[in-house]
Amino acid sequence: MLVGDLVDSFQYTSYQSRNLARCFNAYRNLMAAPDRPTVFLGIAGAMVPAGMKKVVISMIKNKLIDVLVSTGANLYHDWHEARGGKHYIGSHQVDDTKLRELYIDRIYDTFADEEKFRESDDAIKKLADRLEPRNYSSREFLEKLGLSVKDTESILGTAAKNGLPVFCPALNDSSIGIALTKHYYESKKAKRRPITIDPIRDNWEIAQIKLKSKSTGVVYVGGGTPKNYIQQTEIMLEVMGFVTTGHKYAIQMTTDDPKWGGLSGCTFEEAQSWGKITKDAKIATAYIDATVALPILVTALIQKCGDIIAKRRRLIFRWEKEELISIQQE
Repeated sequence: MLVGDLVDSFQYTSYQSRNLARCFNAYRNLMAAPDRPTVFLGIAGAMVPAGMKKVVISMIKNKLIDVLVSTGANLYHDWHEARGGKHYIGSHQVDDTKLRELYIDRIYDTFADEEKFRESDDAIKKLADRLEPRNYSSREFLEKLGLSVKDTESILGTAAKNGLPVFCPALNDSSIGIALTKHYYESKKAKRRPITIDPIRDNWEIAQIKLKSKSTGVVYVGGGTPKNYIQQTEIMLEVMGFVTTGHKYAIQMTTDDPKWGGLSGCTFEEAQSWGKITKDAKIATAYIDATVALPILVTALIQKCGDIIAKRRRLIFRWEKEELISIQQE
């Protein structure tokens, strides 16, 4: 049995396996939609240390997504691995004070070398030192970071090579932000102008993608800032006076419960009250660990939707500084 056949069979099971099958069907419909929706992927947490890097790369290569919004952690760990850094199988049952003495960082049951992280920090700082001192959106800066990557198995590198925009609305809340703070501090100390990341320019750039898209779909892995950032594109456009509609397709995989009021568990029905999701949107949610759901879902899509993927054209985003001139199919 193929993974795709397994997911198809989940339609006749119960609980979250059936919900995962619903996510698969919703995603397949999104990919086959005749108006070629722009697909936003919001990915929270630290999925790269959890081993999900190649899954996201497969999504980019197979045109399952068109725009990526991520926490800084995922992008930093991807950068770290692209430079030869490693993540190691560890355990959550360990003396963390001993790990601190050894400069070993723990991400639940995964370990990393803090000294090697410092080397990756310095590499980001040195790249920033070489850039023209001005304001950058996170998209523009992350593209430059991706273009500097030689590793073919990198999210940032693959995205940059394919012209796929990557946004990080909380870039300062990550090791990339820490490295840029070092660049800022040392530039000021040397009486040089540092580069700065402009988060409001990010808002305008991602809003233009929503505005110029025929329709849009969203896929959320976890929740947090990436989810809210994609959700609010519709609200930003309304506030600026544009007449648009919410996202037409919405899929999410989360372990958070809606009754606590947090955004990570927020239902798409709640989002409809804000106008973030259209009234007739095709929606599906599975309450499941993303490290289980995402590889299964993506593998099933690649196995079962080859004809759809082959016909689907990659979107080309043409930018002039912060202005999105056009979105065209290749």
